[in-house]
Formats: sequence, C-alpha cells, structure tokens
Amino acid sequence: MKIVRPTLLLDEKRCRANIRRMVEKARRNHVSLRPHFKTHQSQEIGRWFREEGVTACTVSSVQMAAYFEADGWKDITVAFPLNPLEVDEINRMAGSIKLNLAIVSADGLRQMLPGLKQKVSCFIEIDTGYGRSGVPANDTSTIDELLSVISASPLLNFQGFLTHAGQSYSCRSGPEIIKVHQQTTALMKKLAAKYRPTNPDLVVSVGDTPTCSAASDFNEVQEIRPGNFVFYDLMQRGIGSCTNENIAIALACPVVAVYPSRNEVIIHGGGVHLSKDFLRQDDGSLMFGQAVRLTENGWSLPTGMILKSLSQEHGVLKVSPEDMATIQPGMVLGILPVHSCMTADVMGEYFTLSGQRISMMTKPGFTKAS
Repeated sequence: MKIVRPTLLLDEKRCRANIRRMVEKARRNHVSLRPHFKTHQSQEIGRWFREEGVTACTVSSVQMAAYFEADGWKDITVAFPLNPLEVDEINRMAGSIKLNLAIVSADGLRQMLPGLKQKVSCFIEIDTGYGRSGVPANDTSTIDELLSVISASPLLNFQGFLTHAGQSYSCRSGPEIIKVHQQTTALMKKLAAKYRPTNPDLVVSVGDTPTCSAASDFNEVQEIRPGNFVFYDLMQRGIGSCTNENIAIALACPVVAVYPSRNEVIIHGGGVHLSKDFLRQDDGSLMFGQAVRLTENGWSLPTGMILKSLSQEHGVLKVSPEDMATIQPGMVLGILPVHSCMTADVMGEYFTLSGQRISMMTKPGFTKAS
C-alpha cells in the first residue's frame, strides 16, 4: 500500500488477539463481556467480536446504537446519560432490539416518559469516584427516587447499576489500578446487597480498560464493559494496562522536513489527525505520540523519537543525532497515539497492514481527515 498522507494503520492480528484475550478473561471469571464500541466505531471490527462469541455491546450515543443495530446487534447499552430529546429514535430501536439506557436524573426520565412508546431497560449510572456523571454511590435517596419512577412505568425495566471508574486513568502502576478496582467493586457490591432483595436479577456492570485489563477478581460483578483494549495506546501503556506489543494502531505520517541543527523532524500529522491528547513525561515535557519505524509486517518497537508538539497539520518530532542521519523528506514514519479512541475518531477509517480499508461510523457533517 502506497502511503502519501496521514493514514491510520491497523494491525488486525494484534487487535484480534486483544479481543480474544478479554473474551477469555470474561469467561474465566464468569462475567458477561459487553465491550464498549466507542473506540473502534466500526461494524467490521464489531464482527470480529461476534466471531469470538460476543453478543452484546456498549455505545456512547443513541446514534452509535443505531449504527450497530443496523449490523445486527440486538442487545445494546447506551452508556451515556439519557437525553430525553432523542425519544423518537429510542422508540424506533427499542421496538426491535433490547435497548438499555443509562439514567442519572429523575427529571430527565420523567421528561422522556410522555413520548416513550416502547419498553426499554434502565441502568442507574453510579459515580464511584470519577466525578463525571452518575449518582454518587452513597446517595441512596436519589437512587430510591429513580427506582420509584422506573417501577411506576410499565415501559421501564430496571436492569441494574452501571459505573465507569475513569479515575483509573490517573494510575501509573498495576497495584494502583487494582486499588481503584477494589474500591469500585466494594461500592457496587454494597449497593447490590441493599437493592438485590427486591431486584433479584440486578446486574452490576463495570467498565474501564485499565481495571478490566489488570484485575483478575470480578467477584460480585456480572458484566464488564472495557473499550480501549481493542487497540490500546501510549496512555494505557503508561498506566500499566498493556505493553508496546499490544498497541494495535499507528498513524503513518510522511516526513516533510528535517532540521539537523535542532534535531527535529516535521511530519504531516497534526491535531486534526491525532487529537491533542498528551502525556506529561518525568522531565515535565509533553509527549503527543511516539515514533515507530514502519516495516513490511507492521512496525518496530517504539523508538526514542518523541512527538513533542502538534499544530493543526504539523507534528514536530524530537530526534537523536543518530536517528536524524537516517531520516529524510519523503519517508513515512509511524506514530503510536496517546489516545487511540480520539485518533480513530478524527481519522474516520483504518487500513489493515494488507491495505484493506475498514470504514467507521459516519457522523452528520463528518469529513475524513485530510
């Protein structure tokens, strides 16, 4: 495959291995795997999960649910706070699939009810320390109010409690991740113990790649919803969730200029291709990606070339004098992303190492990165 502009490469073998590893972990621990598809946003990659026996998925929007419904998924959780303005699309999908909604507000739920025509299932989202959205784990009065609204409607079914321990992304070691996992599951276990006597089929659903990758004990959890693990990235490597060998995507970027006097290389690959997520290194400098050498079979292990800054289309690599001597305009380098979810989202498509194009969900007004 000839690469002439920023191109998102996908190592299908690594990706499938990541999927298989998480499927096997779920089976060993007797929990259901409902992977989050917001990372890959691709019907084709979704089928790779089905080939491993996965039958349910998680998405981050009603629109994304419709995209995967169109490819045959019949059990979908929208793990984003309910938007009552989308009731018409909720009705359409709920008439043909099992649709699960994340509920955080009794007022939002009441606003949707007059327009609801189909049965839907509800997860109450619980905030177990991330501080983004959800009902605080100790706020049982709000949980009771939500359960009262749900039980009063014949169209609503209480499914259970759902949480995302996003605070795990601040961890920098396996033991730190395990501590977050233990704290999260302890809070969810306490809630389950309180509400399961009157809701015997209550499901506890947890979902974040760091804890699902590092933990080996999912006692009292019925479902896991990791997403980023399908590709992993430099952030996950830094957290301790994966190794370099697990990272399954790299952005191929043409070299357009070299500056030996300052040991810098300019690539065509900027914020519109990688997003501007970064990691702060030990010396305080920022890293927006790490370069790899592209090979016939994929790419090398990461080099010492660090993507030090990004503008819209430009990327600036800090390069050693030894590497500088081997780089010239017209070459193509790979960049491992800091955040694979955002990189995939802004690129809008993948190419496998054999050159096969894999499409992604198209958003209204979406234009693929140049």
